[in-house]
Amino acid sequence: MEIEKMSLDYESFSDQDIRKCGAYRYWESPASRILLMGVSVNDGPVVQYDFTRGDLPPDDILRALADPKVEKWAFNASFERIASSTWLRRHRPDIFKGYGPPGDSTGNYLDPEGWKCSMVWSAYLGLPLSLDAVGKALHLTEQKMTEGRDLIRFFCIPCRPTKTNGYRTVNRPEDAPEKWSTFCAYNIRDVVTEMGVKDRLKKYPVPDSVWDEYHMSERINDRGVLIDKKLVDSAIILDDQSQQDLMGQMREITGLANPNSPVQLLSWLKEHGCPADSLGKKQVAELLKTAQGEVKDVLLLRQQAAKTSVKKYIAMKSAACSDGRIRGMTQFYGANRSGRFSGRIVQLQNLYRNSMPDLAEARSLVKTGDYEAVNIIYDSVPQVLSELIRTALIPKPGMKFVVADYSSVEARCLAFLAGEQHTIDAFARGEDLYCATASAMFHKPVVKHGVNSELRQRGKIATLACGYGGATGALISMGAREMGLKDDELQPIVDAWRRANPHIVRFWHDVDLAAKTAVRERRTTSVRGIRFICESGMLFIELPSGRRLSYVKPRLGINRFGSESITYMNVGQTKKWERTETFGGKLVENITQAVCRDILCYAMNTLKDVQIVAHVHDEIIAECPMDASVDAICEKMGRTPPWIPGLLLRADGYECEFYMKD
Repeated sequence: MEIEKMSLDYESFSDQDIRKCGAYRYWESPASRILLMGVSVNDGPVVQYDFTRGDLPPDDILRALADPKVEKWAFNASFERIASSTWLRRHRPDIFKGYGPPGDSTGNYLDPEGWKCSMVWSAYLGLPLSLDAVGKALHLTEQKMTEGRDLIRFFCIPCRPTKTNGYRTVNRPEDAPEKWSTFCAYNIRDVVTEMGVKDRLKKYPVPDSVWDEYHMSERINDRGVLIDKKLVDSAIILDDQSQQDLMGQMREITGLANPNSPVQLLSWLKEHGCPADSLGKKQVAELLKTAQGEVKDVLLLRQQAAKTSVKKYIAMKSAACSDGRIRGMTQFYGANRSGRFSGRIVQLQNLYRNSMPDLAEARSLVKTGDYEAVNIIYDSVPQVLSELIRTALIPKPGMKFVVADYSSVEARCLAFLAGEQHTIDAFARGEDLYCATASAMFHKPVVKHGVNSELRQRGKIATLACGYGGATGALISMGAREMGLKDDELQPIVDAWRRANPHIVRFWHDVDLAAKTAVRERRTTSVRGIRFICESGMLFIELPSGRRLSYVKPRLGINRFGSESITYMNVGQTKKWERTETFGGKLVENITQAVCRDILCYAMNTLKDVQIVAHVHDEIIAECPMDASVDAICEKMGRTPPWIPGLLLRADGYECEFYMKD
């Protein structure tokens, strides 16, 4: 029988914690091994292979794993693909087939082409990103077995040696035959449940273009990015020395046994006339505005000690493979409301933004491991380590990084989608967006570092906070008070921004009405080329690219303000599958960010001849030969996709010997 498609699931063992190191480092460990494989061929019954007993799959299944023409399905298919790559390389090198150009580390993995992920399908349709949760959301007959978590803890990770278990460090099938039997059933059920997800969702297939983007994302994850191991190791050591130093100084001032204890420190602060109910970042910053003497000294020390930069370095060290590269840092469709990518392991999306003018000198000094020198030259060791986090990512020898990103892409897209011509014209003239916005708000010329320049800050915060229906609360969240704005100044800023951007305001209302009409009347509506389709218990928003955003089980109801609003099922802030409310401004935010995501994917596909090692928000990081042209890469990145003609894009870039913000 010719194998055309398979659904599979592995149970495995490793001495590495996958939550901390990711799947690539997990599978690279010599201790990693497949325990069970459940597989359905051509939608047939699930067959299980027990690797622990030498029961291995036949050659036709093994060859199908390596054949990009065979469609292979799994929930979180990255794990199964990396596992298959490792096992075939170790045990059947005659079958294993890598991919990619010579010298590219993608050659260590099976080509993502041919692999499809039912978790991505779930995300595309606005469903949860765990097999257990999506099975419940879809009310599948065959749900994921609840015993799985305990069984994984028993068989899949090292155990603590005790007298009772004969001081073993690994639990094997013969140690608990009944548990193993249940574990085998659990493995089979996972395949059945995954197939049930596909069957339930088959009415709404994922477009081929999205699968192409998934494969592109997997290739970038396979390539990974090199870390400066010496810098990482030194940073971890210096942070430990810094923490001991800071705690010593705090102990000397306060007399506390453990000044790192929030309970003890809060009590000390109260005794010294500085009552507080929290030592969070914002609370400490607020207390410092009025603190004096020893209290101020202690709060400043606490502020330094609370920096979490070392966690990033530890994450890098934990995830680094034997070649020094960290892989799997990007989750495809991690934000299923817009389809944007999200971060994993090191979380590149929230790295500290460097501002030091002497980054190269600072990182060279840190690499020497000389704590005293770093402490003398710089005011704060933790601050220096935070500034250097980005620089721990480096190109391989003989190469350079080219970093390129879009200029104000979200503002450009919002103005284009809404038809806000004064903003579109400002971009066409190459003007500063915040100055142009302030000029429109206050009806006077605003020039950066020039006439009426003090109004630019108001234009900036209004642009960032008000574009999706935000009001005074959004301004405060964006830091209006920290910028020196008074509360009675906030509403006038909101009002001025809305008067200056009537088409965007109108766009919120038009989108809100179109979505409500689609839900109420079960018919297709449209606003400025954006289509709203409600059918079979789903609200779809079709974007210019043809990709759709999905809202599950939409309903109309009355919100807390007494107005009609749309609700839908979603994984909410409580991490539960629950009903969530939305409105026109939020839908416009979803649409705009989704269009920006599609533009980035289009650019990465245009740059497929460039070795992209990572991407963050609207920025790409490419590992390039020394003669690569920054301008050529930016020109390609700045091309307008054919599905959104007329949108003006611009990409700017620079080259560097380590990752940084220019």
